Amino acid sequence: MEAAAAGRGLDLAGPLRDLLPPVDFCCAYGSTLTHARPDATSMVDYILGVADPLQWHSENLARNPTHYSSWMARRGPESVTWLADRVGVGVYFNPFVEWGDKRIKYGVVAMKDLATDILTWDQFYLSGRLQKPVRVLVDNWDIRKVNTVNLKMAAAASLLLLPEEFTEYDLYAKICSLSYMGDIRMLFAEDKYKVKKIVDGSFQPFQSMYRPLIHEYISEGILKMSDYRQQKAFKQDCGVSATNELFSSLPRMIQRRLQGRFTSNSTEIPTHIPTRTLVPSKEVAAASVRTALRRRVMVSSARQAACGLLAAGGMVAARYLGKKMSKALSTRCLTFF
Repeated sequence: MEAAAAGRGLDLAGPLRDLLPPVDFCCAYGSTLTHARPDATSMVDYILGVADPLQWHSENLARNPTHYSSWMARRGPESVTWLADRVGVGVYFNPFVEWGDKRIKYGVVAMKDLATDILTWDQFYLSGRLQKPVRVLVDNWDIRKVNTVNLKMAAAASLLLLPEEFTEYDLYAKICSLSYMGDIRMLFAEDKYKVKKIVDGSFQPFQSMYRPLIHEYISEGILKMSDYRQQKAFKQDCGVSATNELFSSLPRMIQRRLQGRFTSNSTEIPTHIPTRTLVPSKEVAAASVRTALRRRVMVSSARQAACGLLAAGGMVAARYLGKKMSKALSTRCLTFF
């Protein structure tokens, strides 16, 4: 993949280039990619990375004013970017955009913010989406490079949360669930079987993404592999050394929870050398991962939900929320009956 051109970015692949201004990165994600027969009312979801969101929204408002709610269109691109950065987590979504015979939703984010979240999990919003299979339409070398780190962190966090023995399916389900831990939408407006549906519909893409890491962990002795009921099963080393190897690869926002309690050298540490947090057991590491992700996802999902409600306006927000709640209710009714 070639790096994106500076400044203006690259044209979107296919007919979408006729709809929107140029971008530096674009991927499609969501249920329409994982279901063999997606719901006819489902939206195709896109993440668009751009160099300058203010400039991009200025061009897009001139080209596609109806993509925005009427009150946001009247306020202009400065209000759009202010809302995304100050209320949301740096991404602005336009839902229910009619495009040919499709209905799409696209989120616009600054490339630097996208790369930062992927690498640090500071928001753990878009980084969580890129831990799952997506369809890349405009590739970018920098995003691909930092996402390899994101995938390794996701695998390490999931191994710490999994028991000693687990299947390959269990691993992908745990990776998929990371970005939903603490998500307020899962309480009332999301399909309770969402993780299962994603893994069932994307098992082979998950394998393509994570099998190199699995083989790496096997070569390091952290995992041992065996066949179990025609599905690959693993046994992980739950000792202190293996646990700290996994924990040390996690982002600082997780490790910070334990710094001051467990550190490699708690005294006489030069300030320019980062400390390495050491954990006494797998249970302590798992608790730290679980608590940190739940808190971060809860805050990010609440902020982005507020951003979406303010951006969309009353009628569109009610329509979007109603669609989500209807889907969630249908899965609960199926479970009941």
